Amino acid sequence: MSEQQTGSRIRVQALSAGGQAQAQQWAQRLGLPLEDADADFALQVADEGLQLQQLGNDAPGAVRVDFVEGAVAHRRLFGGGSGQMIAKAVGIQPGVRPKVLDATAGLGKDAFVLASLGCEMSLIERQPIIAALLEDGLARGRQDREVGAIISQMRLLTGNSIELIRNWEGEPPQVIYLDPMFPHREKTALVKKEMRLFRPLVGDDMDAPALLEAALALATHRVVVKRPRKAPCIDGPKPGYALDGKSSRYDIYPKKALKS
Repeated sequence: MSEQQTGSRIRVQALSAGGQAQAQQWAQRLGLPLEDADADFALQVADEGLQLQQLGNDAPGAVRVDFVEGAVAHRRLFGGGSGQMIAKAVGIQPGVRPKVLDATAGLGKDAFVLASLGCEMSLIERQPIIAALLEDGLARGRQDREVGAIISQMRLLTGNSIELIRNWEGEPPQVIYLDPMFPHREKTALVKKEMRLFRPLVGDDMDAPALLEAALALATHRVVVKRPRKAPCIDGPKPGYALDGKSSRYDIYPKKALKS
């Protein structure tokens, strides 16, 4: 996801007295005010965890990262396991669990699915507010006996994805997974609460071609790009093939076969 757009004002607030110290810590770390009557968003410290709430009339509900309950937990239990299209896209097969870098992590949902299937995951999120939500969700998930083992497979990095990939240190990932936020063309993209919340905050990933170029230079085996099913490919090299679903498509840029 892209960096914060100018004009989006955010304040940090605690929803209970017990969260004041944590709110102050987040405010100091992110360089945000605790008081701003004209703020467009509130980063809230709630009993359930850190959450982002858009302010004003007709604003969608708050968004937080929760790997233990809700939709992510349901997908882990009933989502189809290694038969899911995303699993096939990154190359999961019997005896093969690639090391994957999710360079557009967002709220970490896809990365968590891959980690739950046994992939060792690195995550990059460059929008500081979204990264804070993800960091908080990972920290809470580690406390759960069952989910904690999955979270241990996930490593979060905060910063510009292109720069981090170009300056990667250590063993390169076998697969790099990209799900850039593009200008919306399908009405279905607007119904998701997260999209309604994030678009005015983070905008679109206009540097996706540069991100794809950097990913292709680093990944040892393949790059996977998730796209709306009818959307064009990212400008640059054409994918080797694609996996089509009902609403999404995975463009595959193969470099080398994944083997056990």
